[in-house]
Amino acid sequence: MGGVTSTMAAKLAFFPPNPPTYELLTESVTGLTTLSRFPHRENVEVLRLPTRRGTEIVAVYIRNPMATSTLLYSHGNAADLGQMYDLFIELSIHLRLNLMGYDYSGYGQSSGKPSEQNTYADIEAAYKCLTENYGAKYENIILYGQSVGSGPTLNLAAHIPCLRAVVLHSPILSGLRVMYPLKRTYWFDIYKNIDKMPLVNCPVLIIHGTADDVVDCSHGKQLWELCKEKYEPLWLKGGKHCDLELFPEYIKHLKKFISTVEKSPSPQRQARRRSTDWHEPSRRSTDCFEASRSTGRREKPYLEKFRSTGKEKHEKLKFSFDHMEKSRRSVDCLEPPKRNTEQIEKFRKSVDRLDRIWAG
Repeated sequence: MGGVTSTMAAKLAFFPPNPPTYELLTESVTGLTTLSRFPHRENVEVLRLPTRRGTEIVAVYIRNPMATSTLLYSHGNAADLGQMYDLFIELSIHLRLNLMGYDYSGYGQSSGKPSEQNTYADIEAAYKCLTENYGAKYENIILYGQSVGSGPTLNLAAHIPCLRAVVLHSPILSGLRVMYPLKRTYWFDIYKNIDKMPLVNCPVLIIHGTADDVVDCSHGKQLWELCKEKYEPLWLKGGKHCDLELFPEYIKHLKKFISTVEKSPSPQRQARRRSTDWHEPSRRSTDCFEASRSTGRREKPYLEKFRSTGKEKHEKLKFSFDHMEKSRRSVDCLEPPKRNTEQIEKFRKSVDRLDRIWAG
């Protein structure tokens, strides 16, 4: 029954651009791999990463010489690296971060088919690459999940005790809750973020548009209420599902958040005590912040094998993804996006305007 549910959901939920918006080009002499639409940059590497589920995903790693932290970005539905590349470059520059973005299985030039479980394996492969190939320390990694990308982001964050921070951009409570106002979680639901948020032990920033007609802003607000370490959220008045980067407050608030968490005590020391420093006083401001009230939701017990925050324990675990929770194979229930030239042109214009808007 679960397999049938998963197969049906996959057909309704995932919408990778078809055809992909880029191809992989490999030079015969140097073996250098690039994305077909973009000139080679010295600070950008294009990678093929194997996953524990047998697929091979494509990722890009952008190095910033000024960086002290690394952002691992999980993009939204109906997008691939060809569409996200310019934004990744801009974020790396403006936030002074190293950045890794990747395509889910079945997206872009990644092999396999998209599914909930595959996205979990995909982000694990990207995280493993950062720690083992680039020497990124887990306490300096910031996870960023946009829309459906909030699913793999929170699943990973719930199993790593000492991440630097998490950013959720137009996140979902769960797949079914995008379509129905459920009061409980069902076994066949997917991306059960509402149940995983209480397990995240690092500062969390949530960004959501108040006019989002795909994932209602209430999803972001409820997730914020469940955060252990709250940071002032950004409710963008009039913001929709795919235009938040165009608001000047977006990059300003992200910069403020990154600066705050980089100056904060190390996650290891923070984990030894219950921190309340991240909850800033409720107030009205230009970022349309609205105070949320606690729901009094009971938190699930933290996973025993990840209780220790010591580096030795982390090394022993070596982030054994095979022991992560095995929820049923399923997929994202987001509504299919409209496929038309107007939407594609709107996306291109959005990316082209970032420099001008952020600079203003």
